[in-house]
Amino acid sequence: MFTKLATLRTIDQSGAVLIVRLPDADSAERVTHAAIEGGFRALEITLSIPGAVKLIRRLATRYAPDGVAVGAGTVLDGYAAYECIQAGAAFLVSPQLNPEMIRVANRYQVPTISGAFTPTEMLETAEAGADIVKMFPTENAGIPYAKAVLAPLAHLPVMPAGGVTVENVKEWFDAGVAAVGVGSAVTKAWQPDGDFTRVTTAARDFLAAVRGARG
Repeated sequence: MFTKLATLRTIDQSGAVLIVRLPDADSAERVTHAAIEGGFRALEITLSIPGAVKLIRRLATRYAPDGVAVGAGTVLDGYAAYECIQAGAAFLVSPQLNPEMIRVANRYQVPTISGAFTPTEMLETAEAGADIVKMFPTENAGIPYAKAVLAPLAHLPVMPAGGVTVENVKEWFDAGVAAVGVGSAVTKAWQPDGDFTRVTTAARDFLAAVRGARG
């Protein structure tokens, strides 16, 4: 079982969370195995995947003893938060601010990565007790927006989710983010030929870029 500090340390040390959002549990599970083989130590399994809670339970049971933090994503309320915690989720992620989700997580000492976009939303998310502020969405706003927002809010641990690639990850860290969330650049590397070893390669390449970006 992960402690809150151990989970946050894992995210901080790796600098990256893999966002696994795929249309079926089988593909999501195979991608997760391949990404862990490629070096990922923090992975978010979104509740949009059919059977996500059962998948989280399987993955957490298998990988938590090896120091891999398997979290739950798209956690929209307190009920979902409790269900995921009971399944063994090491952290919870939401696309928006839901104070009840954060309260439940804090009650059981499970870290939260809570979504926000504007400076006001980011401060409200931090004030509500989130451990990390998830900057979402980021594909359109991008690195210049992150840099502008973090100039006055550099004390906030911010993680962008979306639009992060091997090519631009250094620019994100230079802008001041604490960690990055990455999805399709890694999770869909197996398409269209079904070769999941491509996910392992993409994971290694991305994590190497993160290490290089952070020096």
